[in-house]
Amino acid sequence: MEDRSQTRRDFMKMMSMGAMAALSLGSLSCTQARVEAFLQKHFREMTEAEKKEAIRRLEETYFRKYGKKFHISTQPADAAVLWGYGLDLSRCIGCRRCVYACVKENNQSRINPQLQWIRVVRLKDGSLINLENTEHYYNPEKVPEPGFQYMPVQCQHCENPPCVRVCPVHATWKEPDGIVVVDYNWCIGCRYCIAACPYKGRVFNWGEPNIPPEELNTEVHYLGNRPRMKNVVEKCTFCIQRVRNGRYPACVEACPTGARKFGNLLDPDSEIRYIIENKRVFRLKEDLNTEPKFYYFFSA
Repeated sequence: MEDRSQTRRDFMKMMSMGAMAALSLGSLSCTQARVEAFLQKHFREMTEAEKKEAIRRLEETYFRKYGKKFHISTQPADAAVLWGYGLDLSRCIGCRRCVYACVKENNQSRINPQLQWIRVVRLKDGSLINLENTEHYYNPEKVPEPGFQYMPVQCQHCENPPCVRVCPVHATWKEPDGIVVVDYNWCIGCRYCIAACPYKGRVFNWGEPNIPPEELNTEVHYLGNRPRMKNVVEKCTFCIQRVRNGRYPACVEACPTGARKFGNLLDPDSEIRYIIENKRVFRLKEDLNTEPKFYYFFSA
């Protein structure tokens, strides 16, 4: 069965190479890279050798496109880790520094299109029970504003993620450490996952991402902040490239008030476990049984 699959794959590769060569599309090396990328396996089906080859091809593609050498990690999840996030709403001042740090760390398109994985919404004091009246766009001279409070929202990394269930090509899934990821090379841009997410945690690349070369972050993860392409869906990954190397997500480090907490839910001594066990926490739309691993709380 494997030999037959390989034969079909080789045949498709040969036909594609022949067609592209006949059409004289660009240089030969560029054409080969496009064919190999088109025929690339699903990330979870790749052998280590195939992953290594895919990474080599991607790094060469990025160097040709951006003139910079990228380091693309494929570091897997640690079996002893299940990531959880805490957000202290009594400390959030609505400054959006988390948003800007996320954009910079995760190579999000800056303009035309402008994409952001974190939304900070503003709501009047006492109206937390009615999130339908939140404001997504506010621009005061100073924050925090009297009479208002703020709530950052991003991918909630659900235990039962509806976005994963609806993907027709299995391009998105939940990793063993709880991070919901996307294989951008397998995403077909149908946006079913965006429609299924009750938290508006995903965004779509309607145009070619636009990032100034001098602002590119070249330390990336295949399932995280590597530069994306047009017509794919992307989202928060808890900064997978950082947390699997013992670092905090960029938004946690950037928060000037310490409102953001992050840690291992399986570690009974972690800060996130202390918060869950000792604070009055809540999760967004718990009635949907999505079981987010994103906990909101008030410390004061």
